[in-house]
Amino acid sequence: MSAPKRNIWLLLAMLFTAAAAFGLTPRHKIADSNPMPDFKTIVPAQFGQWRAVPGTNQVIDPNQQATLTKIYDQTLARTYENSHGYRVMLSMAYGGNQRDELELHKPEICYVAQGFVLNEKTKTQLPLASQTIPATRLNLTQGNRIEPVTYWATVGNTVINSGYAKKIVEIRYGLLGQIPDGVLVRISSIDDDKNSAYKIHQQFADELLAALPPTIKTKLLGGQ
Repeated sequence: MSAPKRNIWLLLAMLFTAAAAFGLTPRHKIADSNPMPDFKTIVPAQFGQWRAVPGTNQVIDPNQQATLTKIYDQTLARTYENSHGYRVMLSMAYGGNQRDELELHKPEICYVAQGFVLNEKTKTQLPLASQTIPATRLNLTQGNRIEPVTYWATVGNTVINSGYAKKIVEIRYGLLGQIPDGVLVRISSIDDDKNSAYKIHQQFADELLAALPPTIKTKLLGGQ
């Protein structure tokens, strides 16, 4: 084959590859057709045995807040208290674009960035709302403060608990030309007894989910 013809075939191959890559690039954001309602509207300040405590929003480092604002379309941070005076901190974050550069930030990263020490991290299966989902539990300290944390995250319609699982879901949506959204739910409390705290976290999550509309419950737990 002559050099001119070889160059033409190389050029055509390059153009085909570029066209294929363009065609497979995700462009449709799920959030555009199925947006997440405002957390402050759909998450009740009172449900089950829990009542939101006024004026107790969690304090976030300004640098962390700037990062959260860039990544998430909306966030919610509230402290709830039951009749025994036990307090639980709820944090929810939603991002309409879960590509790599804008993916949900893991709580352990955010806590450590604010000076906490991560003492323990365990994967668990959390029974919630008649189903079981993968979740993560953390045990963190900052000085005398001991804070057990329970959290889970969804990408699109799947609950994920690892970077590998997240990448698989992202690829699946990418092949359909879609960009998945994501939700992170974090529940924590200041408690020296981590095992007792984790049980309360689960009770809190159950009561919270029971108070939410079915469509939102599905969004938080995965599924269509």
